Amino acid sequence: MTKIKINITIILLLIIAVVACTETGNEPLNENQAPETNIFLFPDNPDSINQQKSRLEVHWWGEDPDGVILGYYFRWLGLETSWNFTTSNDSLFSLPIGSSDTTYVIEVIAVDVQGNFKYDNSVIWNGNDIGAEPFIDKNGNDVWDEGEFYFDIGMIDPTPASMKFPIKNTPPEIEWNKASVIPEETFPVITVAWDATDLDGNESIVSIDLAINNLDLAVELPGNTRLVTLRIKDVDAVEPEFEILINGSEDRIHDKTLTGLKLDDFNRLYVRASDISRSKSEVQSLPDTSRTWFIKKPKGDLLIVDDYISGSEAVTFYNELFATIDNGNFDNRFDVLDVEATLLPFPNITFLETIKLFKYIYWYSDASPSLELTSSITQKFINGGGKIGYSMTLQEPSASYSFDLTTIQSFLPIEGFSDVVSRSFLFPGANAIPISDSTANFSDYPQLRTATTISYVRTYIPNTLISKGVHNLSSSQINGKISLITNDKELFFIGLPLHQSDAIDGSVQQLIEKVYIDEFGM
Repeated sequence: MTKIKINITIILLLIIAVVACTETGNEPLNENQAPETNIFLFPDNPDSINQQKSRLEVHWWGEDPDGVILGYYFRWLGLETSWNFTTSNDSLFSLPIGSSDTTYVIEVIAVDVQGNFKYDNSVIWNGNDIGAEPFIDKNGNDVWDEGEFYFDIGMIDPTPASMKFPIKNTPPEIEWNKASVIPEETFPVITVAWDATDLDGNESIVSIDLAINNLDLAVELPGNTRLVTLRIKDVDAVEPEFEILINGSEDRIHDKTLTGLKLDDFNRLYVRASDISRSKSEVQSLPDTSRTWFIKKPKGDLLIVDDYISGSEAVTFYNELFATIDNGNFDNRFDVLDVEATLLPFPNITFLETIKLFKYIYWYSDASPSLELTSSITQKFINGGGKIGYSMTLQEPSASYSFDLTTIQSFLPIEGFSDVVSRSFLFPGANAIPISDSTANFSDYPQLRTATTISYVRTYIPNTLISKGVHNLSSSQINGKISLITNDKELFFIGLPLHQSDAIDGSVQQLIEKVYIDEFGM
C-alpha cells in the first residue's frame, strides 16, 4: 500500500512538471526591439528652422530599449539615394548651392548591435536592400574578405528621424590685401592681391572679376586666384592691354588680357568675386576714391634708378647729364624711378617686371643702396638682354644695414674688397685713372677726380674670369681698383658717386657716353 502511494506521488509530480513546462513554453519570448532615432534641435515645426548657410553641422542620437546603439545610417533626400553608415553622432556637411535658395532634408536611422554574427552582403530595411554591411577594407579591394572587421547590423529604426534645412546662399566677400597699396604714379606694371572669403566655404567662389576703369570689360579669373601681376603687353599699342600673370608667374599668363588701360592718365582697378550660384560680392576699387593712380608710358629704353636718399642735387645733376649726352639725343627719352619715394607693392615681382620695360639702367645710390633689390633683379635683367650701370658706395655693415660679401657678389662680379673697411671720408682731389697695362687697356676712358668729400669709399678686387678693372683710385688715403666692367659689356660699376666726381669738366659725361653708347650700344 505504501509503495502504491509513493508511485502515485511520483506520477502526480511528473504531471505537474510537464504542465508547468508546457505553460512556460507557450509564453511569448521577448523579441529584440528596434531603436529610436532623434536629430538634435528637432523643432516643434520642422518648417520653422531659420535659413542656414550651406556648411552646417548636424547632430543625432539613438535610443535602444533593449540594447546598445551600433551606429547610424544617413542620407540627404534629393542629393543621394544610397545610405551612408557612421558610428559618429554628428557630421559637418557642405550642401551644394543652386541658383536660388533651397531646402534640403536629412534622414537618419539608428542601428543596434544585435546582429546575426555573420557578414551579410545585403541589409534589408523596410523591405529595401540598403547594401552590404559596412566593413574596414584592409586590402583596398572593395570586397569584404574573411578576417576583415565588419559592423554586424542588428535591428534598424523603421521610422527615420528627419529634418528640413532651408539653405540660404551667402554672397562672397572680397577686399584688397593690405599689401596692395598703389603709389600715386607707376609705369604700366603693378602687382596686386586680394582676400576673398565665403561663409558657404571658400571653395564655393568660382570666379574673380578683374577690370581696369570699366567693369564691363572685366576678365574672369579662376575662383582661387588671389594675386596677379599686370604687365603691359605693348607700350606702343593704340589700345594698350595688360597681360595677367597669375601669382606673378611667367608660367601662368592668363589667356585673356585686361583692356581699358589708359597710359599717361589716371586709372583704377576693380575686383569682384562670384560664387557657384553666381551671387556676387560688392565691387572693390583700387585705389579708392580718395586717391589716384597715374600710369605713365615709358619715354624710351633708358631708366635712371634714383636710390639716393639725401638732397635734390643728385637728381638735378643726372637729369641734366643724360639730357645732354650724345649732343642731346636722349633729351626727354629717359625716365626716372625714385625707389625711395615709389614704394611698389610686392617689390620683388613688380620692380623686376617694371625694369624689364627698359633696355638700359643707370642706378645711382649713396652709401645705403637697396641691396635687396639689386641682388634680386640684376642677373635676371641682364639675362633678359638688359644692360646696367651702377654708381654707389657702401657703408660698413651694421645692425640697421646688414650685408656680407655674398650679398655684393650676387650683383657685382668681384672677388672681394681691397680694404677690410671703407674709408670714412675721402677728401677732394682723389683721381680715378683709367687702367692701361698688361691686364687691360682702357686708355680711351676719361680720368675722373672727386670734387667733394665722399663717405665710405672702398676699392674692389674684380673677378677676372668675367670682368676687368677700368679705373684705379689714386689718393693719399686709399688706392686700388674703383671701377670695373664685365667682359660681355653688360654691367659697369664704379664705387664713387659720379655727381661728386666731376672736378674735371666734362669727364663724367664722357664716361657715361663711353659706357652707354660705345660699350652698351645704347
